[in-house]
Amino acid sequence: MIGAIIGDIVGSPYEFHNTQDYDFPWLSPGSTFTDDTICTIAIADAINRRITRNDGDPCYMANLLRWCRKYPNPKGGYGGRFAQWIQSEHPEPYNSFGNGSAMRVSPIAWAFDDLSQVLQEAEKTAMITHNHPEGVKGAVCVAHMIWAGRHGMRGSELMEISQRYYPGWELKAPEIGKFDETCQGTLPVCFWVLFYADSFEDAIRRAIAIGGDSDTIGAIVGAMAEAIWDIPEKIWLSTLSRLPRDMRNVIERFYENVLPDK
Repeated sequence: MIGAIIGDIVGSPYEFHNTQDYDFPWLSPGSTFTDDTICTIAIADAINRRITRNDGDPCYMANLLRWCRKYPNPKGGYGGRFAQWIQSEHPEPYNSFGNGSAMRVSPIAWAFDDLSQVLQEAEKTAMITHNHPEGVKGAVCVAHMIWAGRHGMRGSELMEISQRYYPGWELKAPEIGKFDETCQGTLPVCFWVLFYADSFEDAIRRAIAIGGDSDTIGAIVGAMAEAIWDIPEKIWLSTLSRLPRDMRNVIERFYENVLPDK
């Protein structure tokens, strides 16, 4: 989960001002959280609250609404239809296949150990807004990849999982700077970055330098990369210091509850 938030913050200055410079400044005065972090925090908070209550399903929709309404104007804003959903008196899924379902799902893959439950919960987090088959697939795929990385799978094993959801993605290099907010347009780019990287920082730098929807590509790549490589302490300390206290509290409780040894 921290990997997603780091990727979002590092990519935030470049979403609408892309860079192709691999050596871009890791953090700048404009580096801050966007809707990607808010939504990720919301899913983690739903899991925290379920653990505290020790009953029932995590209230993903209630927590998304609560956090997004608490932070109504993040850097870059919310997508148009998602913004309407946030403000609706009776929010309903709107058949989206945008990459928002994939960027917010990472806490699921850390909170549950059984793969079938990971995939089921990932689908639940998508369905409250992104109930198009491609929107659901994006969330489920990212959760599966993170779960696999957590359980020691690497290389060809991860490749096989990615191809199960997006067959043939490796046959076409991504178009540098192409802005595509769909799951089916974003996930192949993220895989391309991930499989060429050799460390967490390298993965994030490649993700941002490829351009396009930089903060979300950074978030999705970061979420998967966290499960493969260690995140250097100086990176997560400096990046997470950009978050307000209430968000840091959720992260701390999540790792205490779910991964006390991490």
